[in-house]
Amino acid sequence: MSATKITRPVSALLLTSIVCAILFGLIATAIGNLRIEGFDHTIITFIQGLESPLLTSLMKFFTWIGGGIPVATITLLTMVVLYVFLRHRKELIFLSLVVVGSVLINSVLKLVFSRSRPTVYRIIEATGYSFPSGHSMFAFSFYGVLAFLLWRHVPVTWGRVLLIIFSSLFILLIGISRIYLGVHYPSDVLGAYLMSGCWLTCSIWWYQRWMKRGTYE
Repeated sequence: MSATKITRPVSALLLTSIVCAILFGLIATAIGNLRIEGFDHTIITFIQGLESPLLTSLMKFFTWIGGGIPVATITLLTMVVLYVFLRHRKELIFLSLVVVGSVLINSVLKLVFSRSRPTVYRIIEATGYSFPSGHSMFAFSFYGVLAFLLWRHVPVTWGRVLLIIFSSLFILLIGISRIYLGVHYPSDVLGAYLMSGCWLTCSIWWYQRWMKRGTYE
């Protein structure tokens, strides 16, 4: 019975990772075959059709908090809390590997696919390739791993619910902000979420095995 309990979550994580990788491959193939333009156009038209001064300010905030100095600051503060206050060295290492790995994977994928950014309507300017979205990949990886690490340190159910809601909203709004501001296609964001889902679930699977091995040593 105990063996079953150990095996199921591991299998679920690996299965999720594989499914995300396959779906990412399908999106990448559709982009290469120019078969996703209708999907992108429909989503862009809807999201940018909501444009207003207030919403533009909100989307600029979320795109700002998803890159550059804010990202580095949030990551550093999280590492300080994990190491100095909670004394969790392994969690710090795990967080660092997930974040750095996400950035490296995104950089490689951008070079491989070399997809140009949208040019029809931009509210802000951005450089570099488009697929997959770097902001979206980092948001999914960082807030996903943060929710995973903080989950067991939150003692009450309502606190865990708020943690999931907060993490999910940041991931979603950072991705939407990139579409709204005209610097990414919806397929860029969706592809980023899928690749980050693949990377994160695979990393969590490895982390759980690492922690289990340390327990019995």
